[in-house]
Amino acid sequence: MGNRVPLSVLLVLVTVLLSIYHSEQLQSSHSQTFLRIQRQLNFPAVLSSWNNNTDFCSTDSTSSLTVVCYDGTITQLHIVGETRAPLLAKNFSINSFFTTLVRLPSLKVLTLVSLGIWGPLPELSLLSHLQTLILDYNMFSGHLPEWFDSFPALTVLSLKHNLFNGSLPDSLSSLENMRILSLSHNHFYGPVPDLHRLTNLQVLELDDNGFGPRFPQLGDKLVTLVLRNNKFRSSIPDEISSCYQLERLDISANTFVGPFQLALMSLPSITYLNISGNKLTGMLLENLSCNSGLQAVDLSSNLLTGILPKCLMSNANDRTVLYARNCLEETNQNQHALPFCHTEAIAVGVVPEGKKHKRVSKAVLSLGIVCGTFGGVAIIALLFFIIRRGNVKRKTKNPPPTKLISENAASGYTSKLLSDARYISQTMKFGTVDLPPYRTFSLDEIVAATNNFDSACFMGEGSQGKMHRGQLKDGLLVAIRSVKITKSFSTQDFVHNIEQIFKYRHRHLVSVLGHCFECYLDDSSVSSIFIVFEYVPNGTLKSWISDRHYRKSLTWTQRIEAAIGVAKGIQYLHAGIVPGVYSNNLKITDVLLDQNFVAKIKIYDLPLLSLMRKVGQGNPSREFKSPSTNKNVKQEDESDVYDFGVILLELILGRTIKSRNVDTLKDLLQASITADDEARRSIIDPAVRKVCLDQSLKTMMEICVRCLVKEAAERPSNEDVLWNLQFAAQVQDAWVGDSQSGSDDSPVSPLASIRMTFH
Repeated sequence: MGNRVPLSVLLVLVTVLLSIYHSEQLQSSHSQTFLRIQRQLNFPAVLSSWNNNTDFCSTDSTSSLTVVCYDGTITQLHIVGETRAPLLAKNFSINSFFTTLVRLPSLKVLTLVSLGIWGPLPELSLLSHLQTLILDYNMFSGHLPEWFDSFPALTVLSLKHNLFNGSLPDSLSSLENMRILSLSHNHFYGPVPDLHRLTNLQVLELDDNGFGPRFPQLGDKLVTLVLRNNKFRSSIPDEISSCYQLERLDISANTFVGPFQLALMSLPSITYLNISGNKLTGMLLENLSCNSGLQAVDLSSNLLTGILPKCLMSNANDRTVLYARNCLEETNQNQHALPFCHTEAIAVGVVPEGKKHKRVSKAVLSLGIVCGTFGGVAIIALLFFIIRRGNVKRKTKNPPPTKLISENAASGYTSKLLSDARYISQTMKFGTVDLPPYRTFSLDEIVAATNNFDSACFMGEGSQGKMHRGQLKDGLLVAIRSVKITKSFSTQDFVHNIEQIFKYRHRHLVSVLGHCFECYLDDSSVSSIFIVFEYVPNGTLKSWISDRHYRKSLTWTQRIEAAIGVAKGIQYLHAGIVPGVYSNNLKITDVLLDQNFVAKIKIYDLPLLSLMRKVGQGNPSREFKSPSTNKNVKQEDESDVYDFGVILLELILGRTIKSRNVDTLKDLLQASITADDEARRSIIDPAVRKVCLDQSLKTMMEICVRCLVKEAAERPSNEDVLWNLQFAAQVQDAWVGDSQSGSDDSPVSPLASIRMTFH
């Protein structure tokens, strides 16, 4: 009896034992969760140290891998994979993966970077304690969900370099604790939600998307604001000059209009300022002040006048200052003549500095632009009388029109076009694909570039007009489409189609560089439009595959890359433009290769614009038509997928595909998929038979067959197509056989020896 243990001690011992047991149970549960994550991510190198004996709460932290525990729970998980990690396998389930993650309900910080994760972002509201969510450099896709208001404590949201699309959810506006919001390099579009309630927001990065048209509503505590390469086309609000903590501002490659706020250069914290590639106006003064800590300034490709401030040129060795393609005086960088900026400012509805006091009526101003001169009021009045008289005559007798050739790039604007000029300019986008800014060309430039439309420059003619090769004064090679416009053509319809033209600037499209008008004198209506495209020197994809115009054909890797390029071009036409462009009737001859064998869809031969179809005598004949003819967007999308399947078929087989043979060849591919490696190789292009990995070949065959099924609803989506092509490319790249054997077969551009830069 004297050795009996007191009850209080027993209770303490039981509590300790229960605590140990509970801790061991938690540790076992955590171990199972982490090992499941490791399997679902396909055992990435960064997780190679994890095994059944790992004490996850005691592992050493690195920049790539961190697990933080507190009170027996996991509060932080930080995993960063290798740069350009391959996509996870086709059997990866994003829903299963995130179901595993929510077994860690106490997570406050979740970082999953460069792990090849793909698919739409599933429900995460069970992780209600999240404060930081970073999912950069993966392949997340689809719309951003509405459930972000389930995370009131969220302070960091970073989704950079993914494939998200659609508009942003309004629920982002309620995250008042947000400090960092980074959505760069996705496919978002539309207006940015009202963020002015996010009073703690310090970093906002929205670059390389399709946001617009209005400048976002923001708080005044911003340190970094990046809106580069979007579709903003408004003025810059005055409030931005009150962001006294702002260090980095980049609004380049948009279509911002109105005055440039000079106070931005003297903000007390500003170190980087980039407004290039917009339509901003204003007069710079020599004695303007700027912050001494300003390290980089890019004012280029705007409509600025005046004199470059001395403060920008001080400490020139420590500061980068770019200001070309404005209308500044006495500078060392290329500038336009002063009238250029005045004319362009008028075209976007902005009266340049120094002109505001002159009360010029819109009618007189319009006529001045049509005539291409701002001189003599008497001359303008005379022209006004002549044109009005011509209009009266046309209404009564309708005589043959007399043409007025535009001398200035803007002189093709009629009064109606001038009134709509702001609308037109709102869709202009600058510098989106390492090309010169979109601009208007003068007729003199067009004539000089083509040597007065010399027959040696003639490239061909279709229902959409003649095509000429040309070279601009700066040496840039271009392709120029000339389109005749009927006099009865509606001006409003014309404006709408011009708006569409401005959007076709993408790495995998033959991009539009600008346009020029030619007008009738009697009624100032547009008689011709010249559309200027980049020139692509390496011919059609077909010429390197089945026509064999060149000594060597494309390698298997190059064929996959070309297919990926075409798929991305189609994806841009469907989702990167609002409204999307569907039913493009693509053929392999509509795909060109640039000097680096990058594939570009030849949009100047495709029936993209209703204007071009109305002007011509009908659509260009198309050899391949999708079996599905229903006229809804979904099936129009799938119609392009079918046409893409025909292109894939030719890339795989290396022979010209006739429409009557598509089904037979599709069945041949289908049968070979279930056969052995030798059977598959026996039917493909002999030029690549020995240098393609079987897994890569089989993936290409499978997605090709799926694209060619007759039931439109059963065809894969653009995203599915792209995923499979990228998978085929990645497994091929990982196979050393291609790099060892493919070098002898890799084509070299026939233009490689020419010492000229092509764009």
